[in-house]
Amino acid sequence: MSLQEELANASKTEEWPSPVIAPKEPPKDEKPKPVIINPRYQKRDPKTIERCNLLNVCKLIIKELIDSSLAHGRMLDDDHVPLQQFFVVLEHVLRNGLKPKKGILRDKHEFWAVLEKIEKYAPEAGEITTSVRDMSDIKSPLGRARCWIRLALMQKKLADYFKLVIEHKDPLLSEFYEPGAFLMEEEGMVLAGLLVGLNVIDCNMCIKGEDLDQPMGVIDFSLYLKGNFNNSAEEDDNSHGNAKMATILDQKNYLEELNRHLNATVANLQQKLEQFQTTNALMKEDLAIAKNQILMLQEQNEALQSENNGLLLNHDKQIEATKQDIATERQTYETNRAGLDSMYSEVKQKLEEETQLRLDVEKELQLQISMKMEMEMASRLLEKDIHEKQDTVISLRKQIDDIKGINLELYQKLQTCEGSLKHKTEMVGRLEEKTNQLINTMTEMENRLKQFQSDKQAAEETARKLGQMLADKDAKRSALETDLKIEREWRATLQKTLEAEKEKCSQYHLELQQLKDVKKEYNQLKSQYQSIQEMCQDQERALAELGSQLGDSKMKVENMKESQLVVKEAQWMDDTESKHCKKCEKEFSISRRKHHCRNCGYIYCNECSDNKMSLPSSSKPVRVCDDCQTFLLQRFSAT
Repeated sequence: MSLQEELANASKTEEWPSPVIAPKEPPKDEKPKPVIINPRYQKRDPKTIERCNLLNVCKLIIKELIDSSLAHGRMLDDDHVPLQQFFVVLEHVLRNGLKPKKGILRDKHEFWAVLEKIEKYAPEAGEITTSVRDMSDIKSPLGRARCWIRLALMQKKLADYFKLVIEHKDPLLSEFYEPGAFLMEEEGMVLAGLLVGLNVIDCNMCIKGEDLDQPMGVIDFSLYLKGNFNNSAEEDDNSHGNAKMATILDQKNYLEELNRHLNATVANLQQKLEQFQTTNALMKEDLAIAKNQILMLQEQNEALQSENNGLLLNHDKQIEATKQDIATERQTYETNRAGLDSMYSEVKQKLEEETQLRLDVEKELQLQISMKMEMEMASRLLEKDIHEKQDTVISLRKQIDDIKGINLELYQKLQTCEGSLKHKTEMVGRLEEKTNQLINTMTEMENRLKQFQSDKQAAEETARKLGQMLADKDAKRSALETDLKIEREWRATLQKTLEAEKEKCSQYHLELQQLKDVKKEYNQLKSQYQSIQEMCQDQERALAELGSQLGDSKMKVENMKESQLVVKEAQWMDDTESKHCKKCEKEFSISRRKHHCRNCGYIYCNECSDNKMSLPSSSKPVRVCDDCQTFLLQRFSAT
């Protein structure tokens, strides 16, 4: 017996409570009343109640599945509990109202045959069905149907296929489902619309490693019950507190109704289990009786075969005796013809009787053989039925254990609900005190409200002024935005120039290091210069003594000037020819400029020609290079 039939039998005695209870706010003076079931629902058909319950559970599970996937923001896998519950509920929906197959040897109808026929209306579903058929691990049609549903959900086409099934239900579903089934009624179209929301979910399931041939699971309603009773103890709004109280009472009534229904289903399942056990014992006794009857029939068959063999032998002997009698009678035929005719008729009658007995014995033998075959087939069918009943008994025991666990959880939640109810009653007393305080404060607030209205008029006038100021500020803001755009463009250009300046700074750093080296050389030269200056002073003294000899050497100097001018004109170097300093060989640039030595005519940098001396060709001291300076100093000291 399927779980849908069990739910339908249980709903005949009492109604399945609706999972969603709309909270109502009770009046302030009255206490909240318990939920009373409307008697008109008790007159409804059990099939419609079962369909309504399955649709409500589908709504809850699909909503929970979508909310959990959006909250986690990840891909769902096989371990996701709402996804497992969704597959269980969908199996219950597809098995609701399924027609049983006629015959003892045939298996029960499964919805795999319905899913196989979808490829006639949707050719893209043929890939899923062929891949499911090729899987060697899945042996039962229920396992193939589960694999097909999982593949369709991963392809995000489950809603489309379900819609196709509902649209073609007359040619497709009428063969497999009864008229009051879930898919044959309006609830099937509603479920097809609900399944469209599952297209936003991404699933990744490993089908090869999963045992899909196991029996059908049980729906866990405890995941969808409202159990958040630990609210804050101080709530200032009285209406909000009353609404909370109403929802808690509705939840308590719902839990009690659900617990009562579960107890009834447990009792029904226990009765069915006892019936199955008694039927199993009776079937075992019938099986033992049938085996004894088979043994008895086998013994009778052997006895009949032995009797048949004896009769055949006797018949053959009688035929031989009759033949001999006929031969003797033929001899005496002529003498005793009248007696021969009578004897011949008697023998002929005996022969016909013996042949008729033989035919009857053969017919009885064939009947015994056919009875034996039927008894063997019946014993096989009984053994198979016993195994199926044992499997159903095991599954029912598992369901009873699950229902007991659910009852324990519901009892615990009921205790927590009662504790929270006591706490809420205390909160109601506190809230009443607060309402009295709020009434007093309301009178004060009305007086303040009058003052606030007068302040409001003044504030409106100030608001007008502020509106004008806002218009001015908006104009200024637009101007500032234009200035800001200009500043951004200017900033971009400055960044470009800053990068160029950084490159220049790096060059300047290199030049600064070079200048430090030159400074060290300059300090060395300065010390040399001081020593040379002292020597010059000594030489000036010597020159003062030699002043008398200047007259003689004037003529020589004039001659030397003329010769020196000729040499300078010949040695004066062109600016365009030289690009490096002659002494340090550094390249000339904007910071390192070219300078001619007035003595040799070559081009030097400022560091290598930072010396001034008086030459015979000029009256004032002029620029000379370092080499020429040392040469001239040696020459003057020698003279």
